[in-house]
Amino acid sequence: MKAFTTGPFTGRHITIIMVAFFAVVIAVNLLMARYATSTFGGVVVENSYVASQNFNKWLDEAEREKALGWTAEATRTADGRIAISLSGAPAQGLALGAHARHPLGRLPDQDLTFRREADGRFVSEQALPAGRWRLRIEAKADTDGGAQRWRTEQDVL
Repeated sequence: MKAFTTGPFTGRHITIIMVAFFAVVIAVNLLMARYATSTFGGVVVENSYVASQNFNKWLDEAEREKALGWTAEATRTADGRIAISLSGAPAQGLALGAHARHPLGRLPDQDLTFRREADGRFVSEQALPAGRWRLRIEAKADTDGGAQRWRTEQDVL
């Protein structure tokens, strides 16, 4: 019975196999490192010390915003614009804005301005390109009790 090779298995064969194996491993590692660094810049906050000094203030703001009881539902219209329905918010003196961020950073961030429709929804003046976007929504209301500010984040497909 004859083996699949025509000659003996030499040191040259094992060298070629080892070099090919490690070339594949290194190529995959470099590719994965490239993907990892291109999708996440690594910066959550610019200065962690300054962020730690503001943390309690941010918690207090979040509690005040939660106490307002407002909720938002963001949807995409047929022409790519964003429609936001707010519930629990005052009907008058309300202004809405949003910052749209692509989750993987492949498309540039966009600031959205809204106008109120007759049905009470807010519809953006700008359309967003297709895909998944994270909206940072901010509503401001001037009421008899003073100015109120409310923020939330939602994903829109």
